[in-house]
Amino acid sequence: MKILLLEDDLQTAAFIRKGLEQAGFTVAHSSDGKSGLVMAQEEEFDLGIFDVMLPRLDGFSVVRKLRETKPTVPVIILSARDAVEDRVKGLQCGSDDYVTKPFAFVELLARIHALLRRASAAAEPTVLTYEDLTLDLLSRKANRGGVRLDLQPQEFSLLEFLMRNAGRVVSKTMIMEHVWEYNFDPQTNIVETRICRLRDKVDKPFPRKLIRTVRGFGYVLE
Repeated sequence: MKILLLEDDLQTAAFIRKGLEQAGFTVAHSSDGKSGLVMAQEEEFDLGIFDVMLPRLDGFSVVRKLRETKPTVPVIILSARDAVEDRVKGLQCGSDDYVTKPFAFVELLARIHALLRRASAAAEPTVLTYEDLTLDLLSRKANRGGVRLDLQPQEFSLLEFLMRNAGRVVSKTMIMEHVWEYNFDPQTNIVETRICRLRDKVDKPFPRKLIRTVRGFGYVLE
């Protein structure tokens, strides 16, 4: 799926783009509003992420003009403005969501997936499957090859995150933000400890190992 990113801060744009591409998206980027509007009108994309303070044409105006030709494409406004009136203005101009800076990337990614699910009217899966590994999100039960896995709540959440990103490398920071919901502390080894315990239950009893360490970055289920 293709995402259009309009962001004039190149460091922020690079951060968002890298995260989205690691999540499997294709990203088109523009650093000014006028060029971004042309791209938005002429190119096909599945979702837009627009900063407000763009040169030449602000993000609110881009959304208003885009809605004249593409009324249903999901758009997220990204802004350092966190006043209620700014958030209301962003939604009234035609955006579907409003995310304030600074933000946790995992939250932005979750909002993207939520909007894409809504746009496609796709039902949220209640069972995740990868090879012989199955996770039932309603009953909170896990099994591999028909063998029940006795997982603690955080182990279940960690495995769910890995399965939702199967085949993609996820960083320790992303895991911390998703499973523990706080910023990554480079001094803690909580991720390594939980991964080790999860491997004891998911991989150790079976000949095929699914959880792989990517040195210097994170982990991948493959």
